[in-house]
Amino acid sequence: MRQYIISLLTLLSIPATATDIPQDSILRPTSIQQDSIHAAGDSISTDHTGIPVAADYSRKCASTDINVSDTTYFSSYDRRVYRYRKLWDFLIPTQLIVQYAGNMGAVSVGLGWDYGCHRQYETNLLFGYLPKCRSQEAKMTMTLKQNFVPWKLKMTANSYAEPLSFGIYFNTVFGQEFWGKQPKRYPDKYYPMLSTKVRINVFAGQRLSYTVPHNRRKFVKSLTAFYEISTCDIYVRTMVQDGSVKLWDILGLSLGMKVQIL
Repeated sequence: MRQYIISLLTLLSIPATATDIPQDSILRPTSIQQDSIHAAGDSISTDHTGIPVAADYSRKCASTDINVSDTTYFSSYDRRVYRYRKLWDFLIPTQLIVQYAGNMGAVSVGLGWDYGCHRQYETNLLFGYLPKCRSQEAKMTMTLKQNFVPWKLKMTANSYAEPLSFGIYFNTVFGQEFWGKQPKRYPDKYYPMLSTKVRINVFAGQRLSYTVPHNRRKFVKSLTAFYEISTCDIYVRTMVQDGSVKLWDILGLSLGMKVQIL
């Protein structure tokens, strides 16, 4: 009996090893480390028995701040989330536009996106209003517009000019009397390569912008006033077919205002 008691006490006095610890206890700190986006070189601290202990998560994940654009320290899941959010961020509008005339309605309003190394490209989606005038009812229009601004000239600390902007836009009018394919009531090829549903427009213009100082910004980053001279495909066709129509007869003037919000 005495030998049995001595053997039992000897077994109880032996410190536990890592193999006696449940596997989940060892893996749990590692998974926390990965989900918390720690640096790859971080190690798990242990006590005097060699058992892993929970890290102090109140301190920073790394000695230096992690650059968000550098996904080296991210897990595969974090990199996928980062790419997913960056893709959808591209769809956030950065501009508000109001435009008068321009073969897209008496007044058009819409959203815009600017992009490129120098923000020289812009895409606008506008919805316009056509008053009743000579038709039986008022109509709505939709315009998809692509702008290109090759350069900017700084005027003052908070203002600059864009001496040239040009582009193309496609406009459509909502209504049953407009068609994309020639109706059967007309002779074959009576209106070749012509659609009354969609108008193709080209334009060129100039802009003047004012940038709101950082300490005064709330919802607006900059304001831009612009004008554009434009024409559409059906006007060009008329001038080509009818010699009495001059260039000035097919050009139109439009005015607008752009609000940069991002």
